[in-house]
Amino acid sequence: MGRWRDGRGRLIVCTDSGAVLGAPVPLEISASYRARTKGLLGRDSIDGAMLLSPASGVHTFGMRIPIDVAYLDRHLTVLTVRTMPPGRLGLPRLRARHVLEAEAGAMRKWGLRAGVQVTVEAEG
Repeated sequence: MGRWRDGRGRLIVCTDSGAVLGAPVPLEISASYRARTKGLLGRDSIDGAMLLSPASGVHTFGMRIPIDVAYLDRHLTVLTVRTMPPGRLGLPRLRARHVLEAEAGAMRKWGLRAGVQVTVEAEG
């Protein structure tokens, strides 16, 4: 898997048996300190999801919209999914290495829940 660089890609959600759930999700990858710090701050929406890596926790101070947050382990398995309104501090997850953020309600539509495996395909 290696380390990612800031950029774009696709998020692929798989079932426990490895079957792909739905269409790939557009993905923004935030791997640098600066990109992770900014995250979704100041945005009114996001098309798809944002991957923060490495990360084990997030906050929503300064955000305009509620977001879904999925904590991923080092194998990209979802540990937990939470919906956070603006102005909250999410507790860091012990085994989390990456965090996915999306508009509230999006992850349920994609079938993202604890135990689900995801794949990240970076462009370039």
